[in-house]
Amino acid sequence: MLNIPQLLATEINLKPHQVQNALELLAEGATIPFIARYRKERTDEMNEVQLRELAERYTYLTELEERKSVILSAIAQQGKLTDELKAKISSCLQKTELEDLYLPYRPKRRTRATIAREKGLEPLAEFIKSLNVKNAVTASLESEAAKYISETKGVKTAAEALKGAADILAEEVAEKAELRAYIRDYLLEEGVLVSRIKDDYPEGTTKFEMYRNYQIRVKNIAAHNMLALCRGEAEKILSFEIAFDEDTVLYYLESKEIQTKVGTIRDFYQAMLKDAFNRLMKVSLMGEVISEIKIYAHIESIKTFETNLRELLLSAPAGMKPTLAIDPGFRTGCKVAVLDQTGKFLEYQAVFPHQAAEQRLKAAQTVKNLIEKYKIELIAIGNGTASRETEEFVTQVLETIERKPVKVMVNESGASIYSASTVALEEFPDLDITVRGAISIGRRLQDPLAELVKIDPKSIGVGQYQHDVDQKLLKKKLDDTVESCVNYVGVDLNTASKELLTSVSGITPTIANNIIAYRNQYGAFKNRRQLLKVAKLGPKAFEQAAGFLRIRGGDNPLDNTAVHPESYSVVEAIASDLNVPLNQVTQIAEKLKKTNLKKYVTDSIGEPTLRDILSELEKPGRDPRAEFKYATFREGIKEIRDLKVGMELEGIVTNVANFGAFVDIGVHQDGLVHISQLADRFVDDPNKVVKVGQVVKVQVLEIDEKLKRISLSMKAVKQ
Repeated sequence: MLNIPQLLATEINLKPHQVQNALELLAEGATIPFIARYRKERTDEMNEVQLRELAERYTYLTELEERKSVILSAIAQQGKLTDELKAKISSCLQKTELEDLYLPYRPKRRTRATIAREKGLEPLAEFIKSLNVKNAVTASLESEAAKYISETKGVKTAAEALKGAADILAEEVAEKAELRAYIRDYLLEEGVLVSRIKDDYPEGTTKFEMYRNYQIRVKNIAAHNMLALCRGEAEKILSFEIAFDEDTVLYYLESKEIQTKVGTIRDFYQAMLKDAFNRLMKVSLMGEVISEIKIYAHIESIKTFETNLRELLLSAPAGMKPTLAIDPGFRTGCKVAVLDQTGKFLEYQAVFPHQAAEQRLKAAQTVKNLIEKYKIELIAIGNGTASRETEEFVTQVLETIERKPVKVMVNESGASIYSASTVALEEFPDLDITVRGAISIGRRLQDPLAELVKIDPKSIGVGQYQHDVDQKLLKKKLDDTVESCVNYVGVDLNTASKELLTSVSGITPTIANNIIAYRNQYGAFKNRRQLLKVAKLGPKAFEQAAGFLRIRGGDNPLDNTAVHPESYSVVEAIASDLNVPLNQVTQIAEKLKKTNLKKYVTDSIGEPTLRDILSELEKPGRDPRAEFKYATFREGIKEIRDLKVGMELEGIVTNVANFGAFVDIGVHQDGLVHISQLADRFVDDPNKVVKVGQVVKVQVLEIDEKLKRISLSMKAVKQ
C-alpha cells in the first residue's frame, strides 16, 4: 500500500518531518489556525493553506486506502486476485482509476454477457479470442458456433451463438481500465460541449439565451458556464452533451484490441468493438467526464465563494461606537434601532418619512432626538427597499445638526434570515422580527465579522451558484473560512456572542454556552486563566483557544494580545532584562525591536514564535483588518431609470464571480463589471483586481431597464 506521509511530502513539496508533525498535531485534536499560529517550530512555519491542503489530501488518500482493502478482499474471495492486479490496485492514486480496475469484478445485475455465459457460450468467446493473434489461421466462426446450438439452453442458431459470444467479449473490453482511461482523457481533451434550448422556449424568453446554440471545448469551459448548463438542464430548459469524433475512438479500440489480419475475425471484432463502445462505454464515460467537469466547476465556484466570504468577514469595521441603525421601508416605515458602543440594543422607534409631510417632520424630529440623546457617531442604513430615499431623508436631518455622525449604506443581505432565526430569537426574544433586522444592520457596520458569523454564509449573497454545488463540501469550506477569519482577528472574550465564540479554535457550542453562562454569573473575565473555571473547558481546549481570545482592561496586558499564555514567561524574561514592568512592556516598541531573539530560544519556543511575540508587543490589541472606508452614492441617482450611459459613479463591490464583479451603485440593482472591463490589461482572475467590500469608481456602459441589467466599466475611470 501507499506510504501516505512520504507521498504527501512529494505532492505538496514539503519535508517529511513537516508532514509527520502536522499530521500528529491534527491527530491530537489541534485545529489548523492553532497549528499555523502557535506551532510554527513543529511544522517549519506551514501556513493555513498548506495545512488545509495537507489535511484534505490525507483524508482522500486514507479513504482511498480503505477502499483498496475492501476491493482487494472482494476480488480475493472470488479467487481472481493476481499479483499483477494487486500491484496495480495498491499503487492507485485516484479513486476513478481504482474503480476502473474493480469494474470487471464488481457484482453486477444480469447483463447480456451474463445471459450468454448462462447459455454456455463462454468457451466460444474464448475460442474467438484465441484466433485474434498476429499469425492466426483462417477458421470458420459459423462452423464453431454451430457446436453451441442447443434447444434446452435457448441457442437456436449459429448466429445467436456468435452474438452471445460477442456480448461476452464486448463486456470484457468495456471493463478494461486502460481503455476507459484513454477514452475518458480523449473526451476531456478533444470533446466539445454542445447545448440546445428546448423548442418550448422561443428566442428571447429565457435567462439561458446564450446557451441556445452553445459550443465549447470541454477542457476550456469556465466553471460558471458549466454550472449554468447544469441549472438549465435541471430546470428542463436546455439539454447538453459531449460531441466528439467517434471514428477516432473506434480506431483506437481496434488498434488496441485487434491483432489478427484474418478478414472474418477482424470483421467480427470490429462489430463487437462498435457495440461495446456504443452500448457499454459511451454513455457511462460521457457521464463520468461531465461529472468530472461538474466537480471542477463546484470546486471553482466554492473557491470563489470562500474568497468573497473571507473578504466580507474581514471587511473593515467602522468601530464600536454609538450607532443608529435604520432598516428602510415605504409603507411599513423605517425601523430605527439604537446601539451603544458595545453593540448593546438600547431603544427602538418606527418612523414614517416617506408618507405625509406631517409624518416626515415627526420622523425627522425623532431621528434628531435619538442622535443627540445617545451621542450617535455612526448611522447605518440598510440598502434594501427605500434605502436611497431614506438616505436623502437622513442627510436632510443631519443638516440641522452641528456634530454630524458618519452615514453609511450597509449591505443587508441575509439580515432578514438572521432576524427570523433561532439565534436572533434567543438574543432578542421580546423584540419584533423587523427590529432584530435593524439591529443586525447596525452591528454589521460596527463589526462585520462579529455579526455575520450568526448567519448561514449561503444567505449572505456572495456566492456563485451556491445552491447548485456539492452542499457538504460547500459547508465544510465555508465553515473553514469562518474559523480562519475569526481566529485571524481574535475575539473579545467579554462581549463575544455564542456564534463568534463557537468559531474560536477549540471551543465547541457547549463550551461557548458555558463561557457566556460563566460571564453572566460572575461578570467579565479578568484574565485568561479564569477560562479553566468554565465547565467542560479543560487544558486541551484552553491550549487551543486562549491565544485567540482577548481581554481588554484585564489583569494582564498580554491577555489583550495574540501572545499565548504558554509564552508569557518569555515576555516576563524580556521585560525583566529591559528593566520594564510587565504592564508597560507593550509601550516600548523601539526597545523591543533591538531585542536579541536568540537569547530567549528554548526547546519549545523558537525564533518564529519569538518574532510573532515581538510583533504583538509592538502593536498590542491591534485589529488586523483594513482601515474603514465607505462609498458615497451620487445624489439624485436612486433608480435604474436615473442612470445614463457614460455616468461616472462610486460604488461598492458586493460579489466577485469568475466572469466579473457586481457593484452596488445605489439603485437597488447591482451592476456588472465584466472581467474584460475590470482593468486596461488582461485579467485572468477578477479577485486579482477587486474584492468584496471594496469601494470602486465605475462608468455606466449599458442599461437594460426591462431586464434590470446594468453594465459597468472600471477601465475608463481612474481609481
